[in-house]
Amino acid sequence: MFLSVFDMFKVGIGPSSSHTMGPMVAAARFLDAMRDSPFTFAGVRASLHGSLAFTGVGHATDRATILGLAGFAPDTFDADAAARCLAAVRSEHLLRPAGLPPLAFNPDADLIFDYEHALPGHANGMTLMALDAQGDVTLREVYYSVGGGFVMTEAELAAGRATDDGAPVPYPFRSAAEMLDMARASGKSVAAMKRANEVSRLGADQLKKGTARIWQVMNDCIDRGLTADGILPGGLMVRRRARGIHEALTAERGMNLTAPHTINDWMSVYAMAVNEENAAGGQVVTAPTNGAAGVVPATLRYYLDHVPGASPAHVEDFLLTAAAIGGLVKYNASISGAEAGCQAEVGSAAAMAAAGLCAVLGGTPEQVENAAEIALEHHLGMTCDPVRGLVQVPCIERNGLGAIKAVSAASLALRGDGTHLVPLDACIETMRQTGVDMSEKYKETSLGGLAVNVPNC
Repeated sequence: MFLSVFDMFKVGIGPSSSHTMGPMVAAARFLDAMRDSPFTFAGVRASLHGSLAFTGVGHATDRATILGLAGFAPDTFDADAAARCLAAVRSEHLLRPAGLPPLAFNPDADLIFDYEHALPGHANGMTLMALDAQGDVTLREVYYSVGGGFVMTEAELAAGRATDDGAPVPYPFRSAAEMLDMARASGKSVAAMKRANEVSRLGADQLKKGTARIWQVMNDCIDRGLTADGILPGGLMVRRRARGIHEALTAERGMNLTAPHTINDWMSVYAMAVNEENAAGGQVVTAPTNGAAGVVPATLRYYLDHVPGASPAHVEDFLLTAAAIGGLVKYNASISGAEAGCQAEVGSAAAMAAAGLCAVLGGTPEQVENAAEIALEHHLGMTCDPVRGLVQVPCIERNGLGAIKAVSAASLALRGDGTHLVPLDACIETMRQTGVDMSEKYKETSLGGLAVNVPNC
C-alpha cells in the first residue's frame, strides 16, 4: 500500500483533520458525484454520526460540512470568503456550488447531529443526501473520515486497505521489518527508499516543490503562532501562550542564566504555536493529523535552529523519513483519535518526528526504526478527551510534550546501535489492540476523562 508523503502531510485548516478537513473533503466528493449523476437536484441534507456528532460543534464540523457543500476545499481555504458564504447560507437557505443549480439547505433542519445511531464502519461517519424538487432522496452516500483528512466511502472502507491501484513502487514495504530488510539489501536509507517511491509516482521536480511547500507552510504556521495573541475561540477562554513564552525565551538568550532544560521550552513553544493556530482555525499541515500538527514541525524547527551543523538541505530527508513511519502506523493501526485515542495522533506524530530527527542526525535505518518505536511506546494508552470537544485542552500542551519525547527518543536511539527488544511493528500492533480495547468515552467523544472532570464553561 503506497501512501505518499503528501498523503501524510496535507495543507489544510484547523481545528481538526478528521472533524473539519474530512467532512469538507467528503462534501466535495459528494458534489462531484452529484455533477456526474443524471438526476436533477434541488437540495441537500447531511447527517453526522458518532464522534462527528458528539464533538462536531467544537471541531467546526457543522461549518466544514456546509462550506464543503458550497464548494470550499481545505488546501485553498479562504477564511473571509467562507465567512461571507456561511452568512449567506444562513440567511438565504441556499447553497451555490459550481456546476450545480442552487440547492436548498437550511442549516437548522438539514444538518442533523445524530447522537443515537453510530455508523458501523468508523467512529467518524456522515451521510450525505441529495434531494429532488419533491424532497425525495435521489442520491445518498456514506463517508467515513478516518483520520488525517483521509476520507473513504462506505464501499471503499468495506473493500479493505488494499485500494492502491497505482504503478508498483521500487520499495513497497508494508511493515518496519520489510523496511529494514529492503534497506539492508539496497544499502539505502529510509529517506532514499521513500524518495525513490515518490519519484516513481510523482517525478523528482514535483516531490522537491511539494516538500518545500509543506515545510514552508509548517514554518509559517510556527511564526504566526509565535506572534499572535488573544483568546482562542470556543468558550473555554484559553489564552494563547506561545507568544509570551517565546518573548521570554528570546530575552533570556545570552544572559548565562538559563538552565539546560530550558531547551525543552523551545521545543514546546514551537509546537504550541502550531496548535494554537490550529485551534483558531488557521492554516496548518496534518502531521499526521491536525490535533497532532505541532510535533513534527516543532522537532524540525528545533533541529534547524538549535542543533549545530543543521542544514535546510536535510528537510526533505526528515519529512520523507517521518512520512514513511506515519504510513506504517496508518496502514497497520490508526492515526485517528476517534478510533484509537490520542496515542494514534500525538503518539504517531512523535514516532514520525523521532524517526525524522534521527535520520538527519546520521542515524542508520535500524536506529531510525528504534527512535520511532521508543517515541510511540511511551504514548501507548493515551486517551483523547478534549474539554468541550475543542482541540485546545489538553491538545496544545500535549503537542509540546510530544516534541520533547520525539527528541529524547531520537537521542536515545542514536546512543545505541539499533538493536532493541521491542520491534516497531510490535509497538504499532499494541497500539492498535489498545485502541480496540479502549472505552469509547476516551476516543474523541468528550464523554470521559478531562472532558468531564474539568469545568468547561
